[in-house]
Amino acid sequence: MTLKSTLRFVLLCIWLTGFFAGPTQAKVKVHSVSSPDGRLELQVVTQTGISFCLLHKGNVLVSSPALSMSLKDGTVLGPGARLISTKRTHVNDKIPSPLYRKSIIQTRYNQLDFRFREGFGIRFRIYDQGAAYQFYTTCKDSLYIVAETAGFIFPKDYTSYIPYSRGEKNPFHNSFENVYTVSSISEFNREKLAFLPLLVCLDNDLKMVITESDLESYPGMYLRGGKTSEGFAYEGVFAPIPSGTRIDRVRGQVIPTGYSKLLARTAGERSFPWRIMAVAEKDTELPVNDLVYALGSPNRIGSADWIKPGKVAWDWWNNWGITGVDFRAGINTKTYKYFIDFAAANDIEYVVLDEGWSPPSGGDIMKVIPEIDLEELVSYANRKQVGLILWCVGYVLDEKLEEACRKYSRMGFKGFKVDFMDRDDQPVVEMLYRIAKVASRHKLLINLHGMYKPTGLNRTYPNIVNFEGVFGLEQSKWSREDLIPYDVTFPYIRMLAGPVDYTQGGLRNATRQDFHPVYNNPMAAGTRAHQVATYIVFDNPLVMLCDNPTSYTKEQETTDFITDIPTVWDETQILQGELGKYIVSARRSGERWFVGGLTDWTSRTITLDLSFLEPGRIYKARMFMDGVNADRYATDYKIEEREVTAADKLTFELSPGGGFAISF
Repeated sequence: MTLKSTLRFVLLCIWLTGFFAGPTQAKVKVHSVSSPDGRLELQVVTQTGISFCLLHKGNVLVSSPALSMSLKDGTVLGPGARLISTKRTHVNDKIPSPLYRKSIIQTRYNQLDFRFREGFGIRFRIYDQGAAYQFYTTCKDSLYIVAETAGFIFPKDYTSYIPYSRGEKNPFHNSFENVYTVSSISEFNREKLAFLPLLVCLDNDLKMVITESDLESYPGMYLRGGKTSEGFAYEGVFAPIPSGTRIDRVRGQVIPTGYSKLLARTAGERSFPWRIMAVAEKDTELPVNDLVYALGSPNRIGSADWIKPGKVAWDWWNNWGITGVDFRAGINTKTYKYFIDFAAANDIEYVVLDEGWSPPSGGDIMKVIPEIDLEELVSYANRKQVGLILWCVGYVLDEKLEEACRKYSRMGFKGFKVDFMDRDDQPVVEMLYRIAKVASRHKLLINLHGMYKPTGLNRTYPNIVNFEGVFGLEQSKWSREDLIPYDVTFPYIRMLAGPVDYTQGGLRNATRQDFHPVYNNPMAAGTRAHQVATYIVFDNPLVMLCDNPTSYTKEQETTDFITDIPTVWDETQILQGELGKYIVSARRSGERWFVGGLTDWTSRTITLDLSFLEPGRIYKARMFMDGVNADRYATDYKIEEREVTAADKLTFELSPGGGFAISF
């Protein structure tokens, strides 16, 4: 895709906002729709091509090239299309949102729906939280799509937070994990692609996050930025269908060896992904922006009451590192019984059997290594009221999907941790919907790793309880990348799209000077209180305790505080925060409130106004804070309790890389 012919539309947007006048004004038909609160406005032109301009209080934020889809037979849906009808809709609705940051989403939007004689249409929606558009087609025959023109043109060379693909040989084959490169649009590395979400810093402290939702049977969108003759722009780039693949002998991953000229083979009557521009006047609005979830397709599994969120005692990060036992720790039945005992003793809902329980080569999920007795483990876990989750490679599960789901569900397993997709082309997106559907039929939950960003799939299939696609704590095993600034950056960007399986809970806490990667006995940069606070700040309905049971048992006070924190919420607020510097989140579960705060490597004093609490009630606040020496010894913490009301304020001194957590 190119962004040629966009200058005309940029000038049009300038004209629309009153900066340009000329004799052609009367010839231009502009369709306008505003957000319910009136702050945002979409202006759409449909004469010679379909383009839009998004404004905030009359100022242009972003415009688009002429939007189009190109088909294999040479048809281009967009330019020159003949408009049949324009429909305006106003919606004010409540969306049930189980296993989310809030139990109900109050959504309201205005919509313009343009239908064209050529068998397609485009919907534009505008919410108080941003805007989105979506192609749809009404053709009887199947479609073979070879290109899509999507792009975002900005009037200035704005600073952006860019998550580059780390696929050096093939940017379409990557884990969707990276820290953010902060640079202007013109400084974008044109040899790379960025995955979504991506954040742009606009004028007047406004922020825009570009992402997508309802990605089904279609490739995900990447962005390539830079300065063109038309302005400063991000253009959409899409992974084609692979023309050939090879299977990795160790893990069974399916790796592309080449690509076809097709983006998608698909039904002729369907809707396509929503392209989202989430807009915030304050940084604190971003982590609670609900557009991705709201724009996902509605629930397809019916009641979600059988899906149980919770915490997981996890084996892989700590390398099965239990000590003080009379057996050899590792991938074997005795080790997992130890994990089950620990989970049961601490009211932890699940234990995951990560990589290794099934032979790593051979690609057969029905096979089990001789050191593991699955039936004995399930029976033992059931007696202890602990659920078991099996790790697997997505492609390997898909090979025997129905058989595996039937067998392991009947045995008593509660779900799969599905890993190493590392792609978002059409075949992989379709595979994940297939896995979600079959797993839901067998009452199995799914935790997706090696996975692109959430795109509303957790609304469509609520048994998809969590997603990776985040530069999480596993990186501390091998990477020197600094996670502490990332911890106070991604909640404003990646977490906007949906929950994150960050896999926190490390107890070997280290200062900035002391931290170094250790694979077998990993550290967690920052303070102990920082790690505890992540259980409140990060959205994660299925959350790991990444360290080993021996360490948690020795640190029972920390363990008790973590296991008392819920994983799903009735309400979420961001009380304070600034992108890349700090964040303070308040969450309510029933009548209980929890507050978590994180800072970067800057020590920080935070005064917390408790007016979010219910007036007239007296609460007992239990506070987990940085100890006075946490700047030198990151494991140093203190716990205090006091009675408070909504009229009170609390002050916290955060060490570099520090944090605090409160249960009310």
